[in-house]
Amino acid sequence: MLKDLLKNHTVILASGSPRRQQFFKDLNLDFSIQLKEIDEIYPDHLKAEEISNYLAQLKAKAFTDLSPKDILITSDTIVWHKNIALGKPKDLEDAKKMIASLSNDTHEVITSVCFKTTKQTIVVYHTTKVTFKKLSSQEISYYVDTYKPLDKAGAYGIQEWLGFIGISDIQGSYFNVMGMPTHLVYETLIEIAES
Repeated sequence: MLKDLLKNHTVILASGSPRRQQFFKDLNLDFSIQLKEIDEIYPDHLKAEEISNYLAQLKAKAFTDLSPKDILITSDTIVWHKNIALGKPKDLEDAKKMIASLSNDTHEVITSVCFKTTKQTIVVYHTTKVTFKKLSSQEISYYVDTYKPLDKAGAYGIQEWLGFIGISDIQGSYFNVMGMPTHLVYETLIEIAES
């Protein structure tokens, strides 16, 4: 259905994330992958979704040569906990500290998606609340040492072992925690295709 609506468009996913790429395949979309390196630095005064919105747009700004048929999609996910944005851990020790801070508490996973065409830029975001049980230091060490989650905001993947054994409650989109609010992507692409 969406594929037919987009037949006159070229969808470009600007993400190296294998999970986001798989979502686009699972949504049955024809798309290409284009990557541009940017420094993911944001102003200190930004909070929560302001950060992920800013970074998703920053990634889109790197693409200056879009054609009228192109729909560029960029995205950014942060973990927001105790008024701090947790990005990707620096190393395995940092990953263990991050997960320990999330243990026995609720945090927010915020993903922003930016859609850029030659005519417009649309930014949407979704917030999911995730609660972890009290995790033992052995569970944290086992997860980090086995799965090495250095490419994940907040140092965990909900679809991995730690998500199976550690998450006691989730409010919002599960797929958002994996890095893409797929329902919003679908709705926004329909909106763009029909405009």
